[in-house]
Amino acid sequence: MRLIALILILCGSWGVALAETLQERLDAAPEGAEIVLEPGVHMGPLVITKSVVLDGQGVAVIDGGGQGTVVTLAASGATLKNLTIRNSGRLHNKVDAGLRIKGNFNVIRDVRIENSLFGLDLSQASNNVIRRNYISSKDMPLEMRGDSVRIWYSDDNVFEHNHIEHSRDIVIWYSEGNKLQDNRIQHGRYGIHFMYAHKNFVERNEISDCVVGVFMMYANDITVRGNQILRAWGASGMGVGFKETSGAIVEDNLILGNAVGIYLDPSPWDPDRTNEFRRNQIAYNGVGVEFHTDWVGNNFAENNFLSNFTQVSVRGRGTALREGWNGNHWDDYAGLDRDGDGVGDTPHEIFMYADRLWMDLPPAAFFRGGLALSALDFVERLAPFTEPRLLVREERPLVDMVDHAAARTETAPQAGKPKSALELLTQ
Repeated sequence: MRLIALILILCGSWGVALAETLQERLDAAPEGAEIVLEPGVHMGPLVITKSVVLDGQGVAVIDGGGQGTVVTLAASGATLKNLTIRNSGRLHNKVDAGLRIKGNFNVIRDVRIENSLFGLDLSQASNNVIRRNYISSKDMPLEMRGDSVRIWYSDDNVFEHNHIEHSRDIVIWYSEGNKLQDNRIQHGRYGIHFMYAHKNFVERNEISDCVVGVFMMYANDITVRGNQILRAWGASGMGVGFKETSGAIVEDNLILGNAVGIYLDPSPWDPDRTNEFRRNQIAYNGVGVEFHTDWVGNNFAENNFLSNFTQVSVRGRGTALREGWNGNHWDDYAGLDRDGDGVGDTPHEIFMYADRLWMDLPPAAFFRGGLALSALDFVERLAPFTEPRLLVREERPLVDMVDHAAARTETAPQAGKPKSALELLTQ
């Protein structure tokens, strides 16, 4: 009996030793095969070089053991779905990621990427679909986390219905035609950051509690449409920012509760082009629109400017008189509409009084809203002892709010009853 038991034990051990690892199964699978993972933890790292379907059925985990990149997809036409990828390495210089994609026409859906320094890294990977995934980084200080999504020289990818939180940035370099739509992005640094990346689309996303919502740096022809960009606070907080960017379309967005709603640092850069801002609701921000300097080429039409602490500011002793202001609603407009045509009878003008102190001398912004500066501003408006500076002049302001998608918040990526601006501000 003892001999039989010993033989059974040895045979069992031999069977375990002969059992295929997941990497071996992937290597042995033919092109187009479907590999269904058993429930439990499967150890990485994995390298996928064939157009297979890898299905975790919602119960399988691929664990990198804290070393390197967990899964590398070096194939085209593959599908990864219904699984969890976790525990990458911690090295920034090696871009340790949950999932690295180096192929085209792949589908990544219903995947959770957790405790991975960088979430999803696309390198020269185009025409991929990234849908209904969850991505978060490691539990580290914000500046030490990796990016949730990195897109480098990768075109025409679709990122939709993903939930991204507690990572650093979504960053896109040298890439065109990518669509980021219907995503929820929370608690990061840059919600979405474009660098030298042209002709991309940001639509119907909810971006909240990041340092910056959407930032375009040397990136032309970007469309930002139908998004909710909420609560970007802090010294450098801004909802939508531009650095030497031309040809942007920013329309039907709710830009709410940010330190600066829209920030423009010499943009547009191309003197023959414009940036267009249409039908946005710019509300409850510290500054509605801030220009880094006196510039030209930005057109604002049919926007609602509501309850911003300062509607418009211009740094460097400049004005915004050369920008285009056409048919916007300003809640501080003091004119009348005697003929009832919906357009104010007199232009809307914004003057700088004591505000010029903090616009011209940024350190003085520390006192903005304080008793001393408020008292000085009141006295300046009551009996000016210096010539106020005309900052904005709009010839045909709208007396009523523009009724559009951003105002109704129907562009929210999450289903359900639309929330009011106050609910979004305090949620």
